[in-house]
Amino acid sequence: MSSNKESTARTLIVAFIVSLVASVFVAGSAIYLKPAQQQNRLLDRQRSILAIAGIGGARLSAGEVRALFERRIEAQVVDLTTGEVSTQFDPASFDALKAAKDPKTSAELPGNEDIALIKRRERFTTVYRLVKDDGSSELEALILPVRGYGLWSTLHGFLAIKPDLNTVVGLGFYQHGETPGLGGEVDNPKWKALWPGKTLFDDEGHTAIKVVKGVAAQGAPHQIDGLAGATLTSEGVNKLLDFWLSEQGFGPYLDKLRRNGA
Repeated sequence: MSSNKESTARTLIVAFIVSLVASVFVAGSAIYLKPAQQQNRLLDRQRSILAIAGIGGARLSAGEVRALFERRIEAQVVDLTTGEVSTQFDPASFDALKAAKDPKTSAELPGNEDIALIKRRERFTTVYRLVKDDGSSELEALILPVRGYGLWSTLHGFLAIKPDLNTVVGLGFYQHGETPGLGGEVDNPKWKALWPGKTLFDDEGHTAIKVVKGVAAQGAPHQIDGLAGATLTSEGVNKLLDFWLSEQGFGPYLDKLRRNGA
């Protein structure tokens, strides 16, 4: 009996020691790898911004992405409530999605206003200015972060527009969990190629861009072909654009740019 107890005790002690060592190893690995993971996420974000702005691509090396981003992209933190550019935060490190989860830096959206189903909207966010490759700060495109719920997930992406603040340069999503072959077709290059040249607003300044059900009317400046078999994802794209182009989103910022000149 005593021998069995000692054997059981040894087994439990060994199991405890192995678990402890494994836990320390996993925790240490996570801490060690965290900086590299953060750099990879930053690189992916920069690559997405450049691609949606029409000057980057998947074939660019990490070094080329960083160099191009540094040369052509100017980041600014914007107060969504006033439309003013803020110097309160460092654009290189400010995390708008983290701010959206903090009650101190965000506001809960009432159900009737939360058309994009994001629950909370941050007060400040980061926008990106694509400037000309001649050393000047002349605006070539404005890249706005957008997000909203599709069928299964929140779609996180960027909308790039020309200095007229109306013509689309590109729209793309860098993170989502939509169904491959259906809502996941938001990643299809053919669908993304439908966006450049479309216009966001009608002649009275109302948001008019819309992903339609089926095929867009020929020559329609505000219509995009729907995603086949993905009505809810298509509607999610419509709602997130409606939200972020409204007074709740970038409306005040775009109005200020129009008044002062982009």
